[in-house]
Amino acid sequence: MPHTSLTLDEYTPYRLAVASSAVSTLISTAYDSLYGLKIPEWRLIMILREDGPSTQQALVKRGGMDKVTISRAAQALAKRRLITRAPHEHDGRSHHLILTAEGERLFADVAPAAAEYEKVMLADFTPDEVATFKKLLRRVEEAALKAQNNR
Repeated sequence: MPHTSLTLDEYTPYRLAVASSAVSTLISTAYDSLYGLKIPEWRLIMILREDGPSTQQALVKRGGMDKVTISRAAQALAKRRLITRAPHEHDGRSHHLILTAEGERLFADVAPAAAEYEKVMLADFTPDEVATFKKLLRRVEEAALKAQNNR
């Protein structure tokens, strides 16, 4: 076996996965117990709130989740009447998902808690560090997507 200086604790994909898992566990526990929401459901609500009516295909691209995850989240939210489906004007096989008034109310309830979780997670960072951190995360994401598209 060739010698390598690669170690798990210093391996960036590992660090990102562990950090993501820790953040998701913290947030999902609170969202699920307080609001009955799973992370993909909350992400879907946030996207629909920001982007307006969207197809599931658009949500896959925007949300960084696969089709099955989006579909399950949409079904759960529709069952709770937090989103509704409307026919797609140009594609009979597709439809738009739309945040309902009840979904808007839930967003208004959850958003302050979400912002507070982010504030707590970033409390030891200066404002400049937070801005740099977010910028670097976007660059890592873009680089990974570019590498994926070049395969």
